[in-house]
Amino acid sequence: MNWTKRLKLKQLNLLIILSETGNLSETARKANMTQPALSRWLKELEEDVGHKLFVRHTKGMAATEAGKVLIAHAQRILVEADRTQHDLNDLAHGQQRTLVIGMSPAAAPQFVPAVVARFLNEHTNAHVEIQEGTMDGLIDRLRLGGLDLVVGRLDNYIPDGEMRSELLYRDPIRIVARPNHPLTQQDTIAWQDLEGYEWIIWPAGTPIRSRLDNALSAAGVRPPVYRVKSSSQVANLWLLQYSDMLSVASQSVAEHFHQRGLLTELNIPLGIVDGSVGMIWCDLAQPDELLKHLRQCCRDVAGMERVGM
Repeated sequence: MNWTKRLKLKQLNLLIILSETGNLSETARKANMTQPALSRWLKELEEDVGHKLFVRHTKGMAATEAGKVLIAHAQRILVEADRTQHDLNDLAHGQQRTLVIGMSPAAAPQFVPAVVARFLNEHTNAHVEIQEGTMDGLIDRLRLGGLDLVVGRLDNYIPDGEMRSELLYRDPIRIVARPNHPLTQQDTIAWQDLEGYEWIIWPAGTPIRSRLDNALSAAGVRPPVYRVKSSSQVANLWLLQYSDMLSVASQSVAEHFHQRGLLTELNIPLGIVDGSVGMIWCDLAQPDELLKHLRQCCRDVAGMERVGM
């Protein structure tokens, strides 16, 4: 189609701004162009594409289904263009391109750092960028091309035709508190013993929160008082250390902080709340050897974890 050959990155950015503002005059101002020129450009693009891309309503403009499709591709193209420029800059400095890993807190303290160390040892000219976040946000960035690989809990992951996933290791959840917490003085702990304590909890919809909800349902107990809702592992750790609040963590995270004297696991049966940590990546038409090696490092480190190394 001829219109695709004439489309420029600047015009793709216009589409995204218009979808965000829903207003022609505001988009024209941000793009440093006149509103008539913007309206004319949009009209010509819609004629070329053969679809109405935006519809007007009382509060502004909204993308049509065709517009949403084009905007989604525009976002990915712009992200890929930016990544390409960074890769070219790396090559100009004698480096391999930078791989960007999205990491959920479940894989944060130990697993992903171990993978990165192994990978960099094997690829001395490669560079790695790590971005931490919730799985939903990381998968969105992966879909747009902003990440090469996501490592985190797969408990709530829904298979996607454009992506591939692979289980790396099992990682159940644990109830955690500060060392010397009053509950640590008890040999056995029942759910009723937790009722007098406030909690720091992960936001609803996150895999680790879902696992806790499942455990509560299985035990037939009511949810505790969720005083703090946070997806920040650093903030959660600080709050736990300086209060009697409780929280939930994956076993690998709990063990990591227990070994450093920062947290302790409470001896309470949680039932079947086995979780899984894995990796997700886009199924590219052209094989990426560097990314392939990174995935193999994930498998190698996961294998070492399973045998207790």
